[in-house]
Amino acid sequence: MKKEFLGYILGGLLFVLIIPTLMWLASQMPDPLDAPLARLIVAIVLAVLGLSLSVWSIVYMRHKGDGNPMDAFGHEVAPRTKHLMTEGPYRLSRNPMLTGSFVYYAGVCLWLWTWQALVVFVAFIVIMLLQVRSEEKRLRKDFGEEYEAYCRRTGRFWP
Repeated sequence: MKKEFLGYILGGLLFVLIIPTLMWLASQMPDPLDAPLARLIVAIVLAVLGLSLSVWSIVYMRHKGDGNPMDAFGHEVAPRTKHLMTEGPYRLSRNPMLTGSFVYYAGVCLWLWTWQALVVFVAFIVIMLLQVRSEEKRLRKDFGEEYEAYCRRTGRFWP
């Protein structure tokens, strides 16, 4: 239980606070209220939608998958899921947590409106694509044909 709790804390800090802070620092720390109101509203909507999808995915994974999402490049940070999830948010995408993160960071990029924030976002996407490929190898090993069938009917990030 302690390892699982640590995974949630590390994931929350990294995805919700550290990466957006890096985007903000790389953007030379713009005033948060300096963005035009319409852009700020759209950015907030994207951020809330993205975080909501990610949280829904984590909660679903914990209850239905009987495990935790924190598996980093083949290293178990918390207990891995025991069941392949294909319903709930996982019927929309094989990686709804990351899709939610991408939408959240798109909102942050829109809010900051700098090329530096975009560079951090693109770097995150590249790293996560590598992570997903590593995770897919494990899922193929753990769930075999069941996972292959799921891949054929469900997109990696988008429906």
